[in-house]
Amino acid sequence: MSSETAAPSRGLVLESAAWVAPLCWIAVLLDGFDAVVLGAVMPALLADQAWGMTTGEATAVATAGLFGMMVGALGMGYLTDRWGRRKMLIGAVIVFSVLTFAAAFAPTVLWFGILRFLAGLGLGGCLPTGISMVTEFSRPGRGSNATTVMMTGYHVGAVLTAALAIWVLSHFTWHTMFIAGALPALILVPLMLVFLPESPSYLASKGRLEDARRVATHYNVPLEIGDAAPAASGARGAAAPSAQVVAEKKGAALLLSGTYARNSVVIWIASFMGLLLVYGLNTWLPQIMRAADYDLGNALGFLLILNVGAVVGLWIGGRVADRITPRIASIMWFAASAVLLAALAIRLPVAGIYVMVFLTGCFVFSSQVLVYAFTATNHPPRVRATALGMSAGVGRLGAISGPIVGGTLLGAGLAYPWGFFAFAAVGALGSLAMVGSKTVGAPDRRMVVGGNDDAPAAR
Repeated sequence: MSSETAAPSRGLVLESAAWVAPLCWIAVLLDGFDAVVLGAVMPALLADQAWGMTTGEATAVATAGLFGMMVGALGMGYLTDRWGRRKMLIGAVIVFSVLTFAAAFAPTVLWFGILRFLAGLGLGGCLPTGISMVTEFSRPGRGSNATTVMMTGYHVGAVLTAALAIWVLSHFTWHTMFIAGALPALILVPLMLVFLPESPSYLASKGRLEDARRVATHYNVPLEIGDAAPAASGARGAAAPSAQVVAEKKGAALLLSGTYARNSVVIWIASFMGLLLVYGLNTWLPQIMRAADYDLGNALGFLLILNVGAVVGLWIGGRVADRITPRIASIMWFAASAVLLAALAIRLPVAGIYVMVFLTGCFVFSSQVLVYAFTATNHPPRVRATALGMSAGVGRLGAISGPIVGGTLLGAGLAYPWGFFAFAAVGALGSLAMVGSKTVGAPDRRMVVGGNDDAPAAR
């Protein structure tokens, strides 16, 4: 018996279950902060005479941050499955916050870029760890909704950061925005230390069954026993990985074995396409709209409405996915994104285009999150965070590619209407990728404990 299996209870956190989702939501909100903050302060950075930053250097800094998030998602997803959700989520918040604070005092552009890369390592770990946590603390059949609701934090963070930048940059220097980005940790980390529990599914996957039962009973959540993924809502007899494969493979090796190999490839493709859309549109939508002869005020308004639509779409998408499975929902959402993005090329009155942009936001941003929901509900606990980390990590390549695609079309004078057609093609490819996925319908290995017996373990 391993020391890990024989380990006794070690300071389990047994507090109100109401803390788990909000704490994970705030951690993901920091991802939304990072998505917007560099763009918000970029004019001030370029105007800073102390550095004399060029446009090329600014692009390199932005890319460095995204690469850091990619490496962080890949690495910390794996470490989360080895060391635990609680420990790694708290560590990710600390790393991101300390290095974001340090970036405010970077002496040169080079050091600023290095600190942005290192901050990205911590930030990249927030997403796979947070999704794993909320999935494992959700009620049976509600995992997709838990994931999409948590991801609203990303877009709320983006909107709040943009609004904060308007006030901060009119009164202070750009440095203040990075200091402000680090401040939430002063409250969030102590709250996590006191109130954030370890996942019972993770504890069970490490052989700490008594601790896992105590946590599951206290928080009134199902306990996943064994290595197979629980049957997702709506699974209809898809074959599970063989017991021999599950027993012999671990970590990333399991993701490339049996049924998981097929799903891993299509998840990575869909994540690439999804984040290409998210970052491409967030970066270039105002400029594309300007190329379509809309004034600057409306062009910026479209970006705001796009992200408002994202929040609404996430609330709806999660509920739909829990009814029809995340796989089918993601296929539909990507397909609807493709249609709506192509339709944006049609010239409409301003009110009409606002409605179209809102609807586009509802589907585009939810598409990627539904891929995460599919990933979370179709992998066993011991490899769940690794699978999510790989999905987010590969997706970051799409995040890097999105601004490049939009910028290339703008530079060639093809932003309107071909920018919308190009993004529509990306949405169609995301839908086709998810068509190739397969819901893993293993026999349910969860014990419903803590008075939750009325809830179905799987449908």
